[in-house]
Amino acid sequence: MAPIYPIKTGPIYPLKIGRISYLNLYPIFRGLEKTVEEEGRYRFFDGHPALVNSKLRRGYVDASPSSSIVYLKAPADYSLIEGHSISSDGPIRSIYLFSRLPIVELRGKTIGITNQTETSAALLKIVLKKFLGVDFKTRVTRFPVAQSLQRYGACLSIGDDAMLARKQRGKKGGPDACFMYDLGLLWKENTGLPFVYALWIARKNSVSRNKKAFAAFRRDLERAKLYAVSHLEEAAREKPLNGLDPSEVLQYWRGISYGLDLMEKKGLALFRKYAKELDLL
Repeated sequence: MAPIYPIKTGPIYPLKIGRISYLNLYPIFRGLEKTVEEEGRYRFFDGHPALVNSKLRRGYVDASPSSSIVYLKAPADYSLIEGHSISSDGPIRSIYLFSRLPIVELRGKTIGITNQTETSAALLKIVLKKFLGVDFKTRVTRFPVAQSLQRYGACLSIGDDAMLARKQRGKKGGPDACFMYDLGLLWKENTGLPFVYALWIARKNSVSRNKKAFAAFRRDLERAKLYAVSHLEEAAREKPLNGLDPSEVLQYWRGISYGLDLMEKKGLALFRKYAKELDLL
């Protein structure tokens, strides 16, 4: 078991919040910045999803938007912050399988998987093995898409890297993949349900020690979400990702659900079922 580092909180020690430094969460953290009036209430620790997941597991942060599989693997360790997620009811436009071969011809092949993901790696296995009957091998890689394709012929990329690789596909210096598959779309086509990529969760021991602080955080997060979805155009004009123009950013955000309602919960339950069947939990 990973060591747990006690987190001091209270008036002197603010809540520590993991902050995924991807475009998908930019509106939410921007909303927190715009709506939280008390300076110093939160300390933020940045990183890609797998890094933030690790910080939460090890107790370096109290709460974060973490890969949904983190919660599904250890629900007893975390409190779910209801009403919040990163989900899509169809294409997500930032989680792609790039391949030189059609997806059904990847049987027995090795796929490079970015080291920044946990949930998307599990989703890829479900899509290929459960839906398409394609068994394959994996290698975790730190290489960008173009280099991963040279090594493996197929690779999974997520977040900002995936979005920029999609835009550069076929251009000089960009990925030379002939095929590109949006995992959110493949999930929707095979289940009819949304997919939940991330959930806002908190360490239960942190919540029990800081009930008032977490009550305030839940209110702040809800306020930030409402602000975010009503100010998307304004946020997009800030050009939060070099390489994408505001219209592309806005289209991306409008395909994301930041809530967690009945249909998202049904999709999450089905993800749990399939992940268990494939021994991913």
